[in-house]
Amino acid sequence: MPFSLIPFALLVIPLLEIAAFVVIGGQIGVFPTLALVVVTAIIGSILLRVQGFGLINRIQNEMNAGRVPARELVHGVMLLIAGVLLLTPGFVTDTAGFLLFVPPLRDAVWSFLRKRVVVVGPGGTRAGPSEHRSDPRDGHTIDLDEDDFIRDPDPDTPWGDDPPDRRS
Repeated sequence: MPFSLIPFALLVIPLLEIAAFVVIGGQIGVFPTLALVVVTAIIGSILLRVQGFGLINRIQNEMNAGRVPARELVHGVMLLIAGVLLLTPGFVTDTAGFLLFVPPLRDAVWSFLRKRVVVVGPGGTRAGPSEHRSDPRDGHTIDLDEDDFIRDPDPDTPWGDDPPDRRS
């Protein structure tokens, strides 16, 4: 989301929430509306716990198999966002949060993001588009040999005249 849309979203989402509260509250009453908000928060926290533990197991299995769990990590971020949306009082945020709990929808978001995101795992293993992979010959990496790198002592250093590796 471009940064110019964030202030717009911060204005529009609360207005949509207020409108939803007024319409739903007018239909079913104030106390049932408030109870519905509390029930969705409880259901959301239960869903987050169940799907979160399942996701942790899948991440562990991928790591044990020596693969980067890129898909699972993106799903984890989406579940985290879904949990925050469900704990935020409101019907619009609850709808968006519940939609993020649907695995096919998360897979659709992942297939959209997969082409744009590079996930770097331990040891520099990568998952993502090949055009973002680092190659020493791509012009963005400076590769020096030991003979090419020389560190001269800085005469203005407050730490002494000799570099630390030459002191006795």
